[in-house]
Amino acid sequence: MEARAVVIIEDDVDIREVLATVFGQGGFRVHTFASGAEGVKGVREYCPLVVILDVGLPDIDGYEVARQLRLFSNTYVLMLTARSQETDVLLGLEAGADDYVSKPFRPREVRYRVEALLRRPRIRSDTVSLTDSPLEPETVATRGTAEAAGPATVTAHRSMQLYQHNGLRLNLRTRTAEVDGAEVRLTGSEFELLHTLLRTGRTVHAKEDLALVLGRGNVGQNGFGRESDEQVVQVHIANLRKKLGDSPADPRWVETVHGFGYRLAASRDSPVAAEA
Repeated sequence: MEARAVVIIEDDVDIREVLATVFGQGGFRVHTFASGAEGVKGVREYCPLVVILDVGLPDIDGYEVARQLRLFSNTYVLMLTARSQETDVLLGLEAGADDYVSKPFRPREVRYRVEALLRRPRIRSDTVSLTDSPLEPETVATRGTAEAAGPATVTAHRSMQLYQHNGLRLNLRTRTAEVDGAEVRLTGSEFELLHTLLRTGRTVHAKEDLALVLGRGNVGQNGFGRESDEQVVQVHIANLRKKLGDSPADPRWVETVHGFGYRLAASRDSPVAAEA
């Protein structure tokens, strides 16, 4: 992966050049493409940190490009859309985008969104110091307000780099997730949401708080505000559940707290020691 590389997939030459200039001045190595097919090839070649993706492309639309990217890449995807309907924005998120900016936009607005994506820590600052030395695992049991639901028992290294819960393994070192030994490819947003739930156990998170985890909130662009931010969280949670094979009715990992938000589901079996 190139250091601070960005791929811009945009057929409008003026917008493409403006974005290339803005990100070039920001220290990014910029690669631009005018069509969806070329953009997908470019992402395969350059493995960028982030992709700026227009919805309205001349060959395949941005939704299909995002779906194709998610087959092989977990790069952050910021979607540009000229459509003002929330349903169109949510379609982009369902296809695999991490965030969106509506046209017309200011270049600094796009830079803000990208920097917000890249500020999502690979290892959160509130964990203890990290080390490459083997560490003994610890079991973290947290109990929510609903005692009948039972505690959520999460097995984690004391360095908080590896979490296990109900057959799920989340490795912060490798940015990988596994369910019952099979790898599950997650987007950056999905990974951060799952990390937050595992890290905090049975603590309930409001949708607006999870929006802040994703670098959203208090921006309010083109009529979208808090409600839209919460819808973004809902879409990412729905995608996460689908990839994990989780059921909202009988949750193994992501439990809905109706009228408020989400929390980690209770432990179903005895904890398994984390591997070194």
